Amino acid sequence: MYSRVHQNTKKNQKIATFAEMFTLILAFITAFTLTFVILPIIIRVARERNLYDKPNERSAHSQVTPSLGGIGIFAGMICAVVLWTPIHAFGLLQYVLAALLIIILAGTLDDIKPISPLNKLLVQILVAIILVYKAEICIHSFYGVFGINELPELFAFVLSVVVIVGIINAFNLIDGIDGLAGSIGLLVCFVLGGWFFLAGDIALSVVAMSLAGAIVAFLRYNLTPAQIFMGDTGSLLLGTVAAILALKFMEMHAIPGAIPAYPFQSPPALVLALLIWPIYDTLQVFMVRIVLGHSPFHPDKNHVHHHLIRAGMPHLYATGILLAINVLVVLLVASLDHLGSTKLILIELAIAISATWIFKHFAKKIAGSP
Repeated sequence: MYSRVHQNTKKNQKIATFAEMFTLILAFITAFTLTFVILPIIIRVARERNLYDKPNERSAHSQVTPSLGGIGIFAGMICAVVLWTPIHAFGLLQYVLAALLIIILAGTLDDIKPISPLNKLLVQILVAIILVYKAEICIHSFYGVFGINELPELFAFVLSVVVIVGIINAFNLIDGIDGLAGSIGLLVCFVLGGWFFLAGDIALSVVAMSLAGAIVAFLRYNLTPAQIFMGDTGSLLLGTVAAILALKFMEMHAIPGAIPAYPFQSPPALVLALLIWPIYDTLQVFMVRIVLGHSPFHPDKNHVHHHLIRAGMPHLYATGILLAINVLVVLLVASLDHLGSTKLILIELAIAISATWIFKHFAKKIAGSP
């Protein structure tokens, strides 16, 4: 009798797992299809209304290009999330969707008629507060990084808001060449979306796979020669979702017994590995600008991808190299998870610094050649 009940339980679990996997596939396909259909319409309307991204001092492009691709990404993603997230799993997702709607409105306005950096920052802070306070997406522990574990509640709240705003801006800054921000966003969605599925959080899995489907459709129109850019609308959306997935991934590791399978010993290190280029690039350009006596927000061409472009690489090659390094860092950190976050983070930073030095070296060599 016990054996029969046990077999039925396992059978029901397999059926439930298959159903959830099928849900993720449907979410991906739905987001992909809607975004793929919507983007040509957005491209046409943007051209008719002269809504272009014009080259400036930090651009790696020389042609005017429509920049409202983020609207198509959001439309495909949001429809898939609402359509395929199981009712029983929706939970705090309502606050996540509210935060995403606010960031999309700000991004769209900025793409059509630029708003001041201060106003954009205030919107990002509002979004971060909603996510931390209402959606309960918060960093509760440092997991032993530099000997720090549990965090005081107020400090955890403030730190979480700062980290979310930082990741949002990091994606905004890394979006400088064709396919780069989208490719990194896709990597984050596949890795963390797959992990949330294995860990039993179907709601966040649907969010990740819906965004992944929309990004794949967008890349069809964004890869060189780019027909459309994601603009601030898209980069702010990707940054917000990446922050949600990353912080929730760490938060689940802070709760004893919350993860039935596939826990990591060094969750902060894996998050940094996934976001190595957005985070490292933001830190290094800010440091360079401050050393040169400029504002940290002063636009320039000192980003990692700019060094590759100056070295003579096409956008697609530069994106491919940065993505390949990103994937290798993730695989390295996953395989060395037992070393602990502190050691792994130092290794990741060493890799990023070394790679950037090599890129600069080749860029200078090419620039100095006859």
